[in-house]
Amino acid sequence: MNIAETVRKNCTIPNALTLLRIMLIIPMAKYILAERYGEASVFLGISALSDMLDGMAARNLGQVTQLGKILDPIADKLTLIAIVLCINRVYPYIYPFVAVMFAKEMIMLAGGAILLKKKIRPPAAKWFGKVATAVFYVSVILLVALRAVWGINISWLSTSLFGLSAGFMMFALMNYMSIFMKLMKENGDKGENQKFL
Repeated sequence: MNIAETVRKNCTIPNALTLLRIMLIIPMAKYILAERYGEASVFLGISALSDMLDGMAARNLGQVTQLGKILDPIADKLTLIAIVLCINRVYPYIYPFVAVMFAKEMIMLAGGAILLKKKIRPPAAKWFGKVATAVFYVSVILLVALRAVWGINISWLSTSLFGLSAGFMMFALMNYMSIFMKLMKENGDKGENQKFL
């Protein structure tokens, strides 16, 4: 497959939506840090919508690509890490949950890097990862919108929502770790088998 054909194959609506989500990180972070919550909630909403639509478009339009399978979880992680770090500036008392979510993303990135180094294709995003991301988006959009529209900042609500998000993320991490270990074992078994061929 030549370069032109590769580019054409990967120039799809789902991949464009995923790239849009990555580009939205900058204005989201800018407005959250500037405490301009109205604008921040708009960009958060667009980002969440693009995250929901890219997978649907890939399946319904028959535009599932290997690039998309890799790019989508990367976009999720970059977006989540950026938002978590910015939100922590606004809600410093949720630091323990932020630390858990940040650690989860770092572990996921490290796991993906290990798989790629061993020439194992990382798995596409699974339902439990999507649920964890959706819970996170809903939590952040709700908190930002409450602050933007009504100037409400309720510590117990933000703590509860981020605690819920952290719980779902740890659930997703455990499931991804199970997949990671299975892929590593399968690759190890193949390596052992090849030694005896």
